[in-house]
Amino acid sequence: MSLSIFNSAQPILRRKQQALDIQDRKGLLNIKLQINDQTLFSLSYTRIDQAFILWGLIAGIIFITGQLAPISWTTQAIVWSILTVIGTLATVVLTQFWVKVERLQWVLYCWITLMLLGVVLTDLGIFQGWVEILIHLPHIWLGLSAIGYLFTGVGLRSRALTVAGIVHLVSIAFLNYVGSWQFLTTGLIMAANLLIFADNQWDMRPPIENYALLNEEQKRFNQRQFQLRQVDFNR
Repeated sequence: MSLSIFNSAQPILRRKQQALDIQDRKGLLNIKLQINDQTLFSLSYTRIDQAFILWGLIAGIIFITGQLAPISWTTQAIVWSILTVIGTLATVVLTQFWVKVERLQWVLYCWITLMLLGVVLTDLGIFQGWVEILIHLPHIWLGLSAIGYLFTGVGLRSRALTVAGIVHLVSIAFLNYVGSWQFLTTGLIMAANLLIFADNQWDMRPPIENYALLNEEQKRFNQRQFQLRQVDFNR
């Protein structure tokens, strides 16, 4: 795979951009804390950011609970399977407009397949007593996440997401050095990566020439936003 597929003109991670395209502005969540005329902090999360936060919370809750809580594996399997399916459906709702506009539906389908595969393997391991699966659940989920990040990194031509995939792959080997803390370690790795992406702007390919679903006025708006980002980037 040639590195030329990536957009090396952008930093891998940088502060969030303010000039957002139509597909990023839809469903934008603004959080602002202000006392009198003093703004303490102001944050904006696109629906893609919201999906990252959602999965960061899900991954953290599932694996940290699996490590620390005295709850039976059967009960956890049922609850976490339901939570993962709900998270997957929520992700579809949050991201469907963005992926359609960017022509990246296949990336969403990839993640849906990987998450559901993870649920099936986890439940088989617990309900069928497949020891090899049970003792390698952290490895399996890190591996599935790595595949998802690598496919997403290539689809979006993003070095940041590709590096995240590599980090997850390397973390599989790292689990051998944390003893009985594999679930906690896995949860922290997965959640940290997701929350970092939610709170920072990661690199991706330049705007495509012909956005799907957008009319001419919206396309011109996106072109102006891209020019504003270039000005801001070159300062």
